[in-house]
Amino acid sequence: MTAPTLVKEKGASPPPPPAAGAARARRLRRRGRLVAVLFALPALLLLGALVVYPVLFSIGRSFFDASGTRFVGGDNYAEMFRDPATLKAIRNTAIWVVVAPTLLTGLGLILAVLVEKVRWATAFKLLLFMPMAVSFLAAGIIFRLAYDEDPNKGVLNAAAVSLHDAFEGTSAYPTARGREGLLTQGHDGSYTTRTRVSPGESVAVPMVGVLPKDLPGDARPALPAAGRKAAPGELRGVVYLDFTPGGGGKQGVVDRRESGLPGMKVQAVRDGRTVASATTAADGSFTFRDLRAGSYEVKLPASNFAPPYQGISWLGPTLVTPAIIGAYLWIWTGFAMVLIGAGLSTLPRDALEAARMDGANEWQIFRRITVPLLAPVLTVVFVTLVINVMKVFDLVYVIAPGPVQEDATVLATQMWLVSFGGGNNQGLGSALGVLLLVLVVPAMVFNVRRFRRSQR
Repeated sequence: MTAPTLVKEKGASPPPPPAAGAARARRLRRRGRLVAVLFALPALLLLGALVVYPVLFSIGRSFFDASGTRFVGGDNYAEMFRDPATLKAIRNTAIWVVVAPTLLTGLGLILAVLVEKVRWATAFKLLLFMPMAVSFLAAGIIFRLAYDEDPNKGVLNAAAVSLHDAFEGTSAYPTARGREGLLTQGHDGSYTTRTRVSPGESVAVPMVGVLPKDLPGDARPALPAAGRKAAPGELRGVVYLDFTPGGGGKQGVVDRRESGLPGMKVQAVRDGRTVASATTAADGSFTFRDLRAGSYEVKLPASNFAPPYQGISWLGPTLVTPAIIGAYLWIWTGFAMVLIGAGLSTLPRDALEAARMDGANEWQIFRRITVPLLAPVLTVVFVTLVINVMKVFDLVYVIAPGPVQEDATVLATQMWLVSFGGGNNQGLGSALGVLLLVLVVPAMVFNVRRFRRSQR
């Protein structure tokens, strides 16, 4: 009797009853939940203060008038779709949603495929991704300057003007005009001599409106040219600046200090038809040879006085939205390229090599293998860009000048303009915010589900 008793006293303690173990497990779970809530509490408070509360407040505010004191029900939503500016904002937002994500996804795909074949791929990716480090405000200022209509400020118009002038040329005397009483101005801006001349005679064509500092560098005095006599069958003349620096001189007469106008196009006109053309020399002289007998008018075509080409109105009502989308592409192309490039690096190389061994060319591999395998990545990139595009505000507000702000407005800028930018109707602005939320939520839900499916 003694031995078993001693063994029992010295052995291990008996296990706790099942009910006690379950209670302990429940206490541990509750403690774990409490710890998790405490860790998540700061984030939940921020989420509630910065997201949930503003959303609920905006929904409630959208049912009140501009002062916020009178309940108007759905009047703000009805007014939203009657306002031409809001309808234009919805139209522009639709253009953004269709054009920007499509172009970005396509550019990102093409660049990601091409970068794989570039030796300095990392440096190239870094270069394209750098605009992502620039804030939208700074990017807007950069492109506002780049799109400036003055070719001396806007780099795009400077390039457009240089290209135009290289092929089309430009008038040398856009401010010149004929001396009144001696020349007749046509409806097209050309000038014609009042008196007719015949072969063997000479004619002086006086012009004004050109500053001495604007004369071409090769301009020479016109007096020697005015003194030359025409040979038989020739019609000679001189186009000159009828202005003497410092004063003096006589109108309509070539004086000693007056300069010729080189590079001026001159035509001999008979019976309303141009029979000969010439270009003035450095001293303003010109000569028509082998003319038939008769009387002629000397004409300076309007092309001599055409205003210089000033480039493209990038920020005009017609092109302002495409111009802003171009700035958006500059910022986000690197983002799309890097994400698609990451997906491209995971493709099975054996499938690509097998296709090459079967005789497929690079275009067939790209169209039939690369794009289908990248479809999930392309979809995620496209939907992410759609969500981002719907919220675009900074670029539109900074780049679009005041007179065309309404032509470029999107839902985000229209919401701000209606609420704080002069409209002072926060009821209507809240309704626009709710509309924007309704449009963004489906894309967000689609993206979240896509991520969950990819994780599973």
